Amino acid sequence: MIRNIVVALLLIFSAVSQPAMASNCDKHSMSIAGQAASAGKFNTLLAAAKATNLTNALYNDGPFTIFAPTDEAFSKLPDGTVENLLKNPTELKKVLKYHLVKGNLLLGDLNNGSSVLTVLGSSVSIDTSNGLLVNNAKVVMADLEATNGVIHVIDKVLLPTT
Repeated sequence: MIRNIVVALLLIFSAVSQPAMASNCDKHSMSIAGQAASAGKFNTLLAAAKATNLTNALYNDGPFTIFAPTDEAFSKLPDGTVENLLKNPTELKKVLKYHLVKGNLLLGDLNNGSSVLTVLGSSVSIDTSNGLLVNNAKVVMADLEATNGVIHVIDKVLLPTT
């Protein structure tokens, strides 16, 4: 009798834990854009990518490392900045390309005092002395691997100076 109860509990546990394991595997097989969409906190970034025809690159191209600002990061910009950028796709595309780096750069690949060349052609500075800063943006979550690159979540939008 006890044996039957143990077997039943093991079967129930197995059935309950299986979907959770499968969903974790699915997450690792998603692209940068797929992970951003499923996270639900990168809606502005994805809208900007769509407005500049970069969505396909975030789904299919790569590998890329993206320093991905959250919706909250975009909300910290001065009033009207996002709206003005959405009206000017050329400038918006520059901003997005300033967040992208060719290749897979994990946290351990980023050295203090170094700089990384972005897809825009301008560099961002790396500071690892107190956490990880990219220019003045703090990386709040690092090394989210996707099928076509790596995501580092940042708390500010990087604005190119050129």
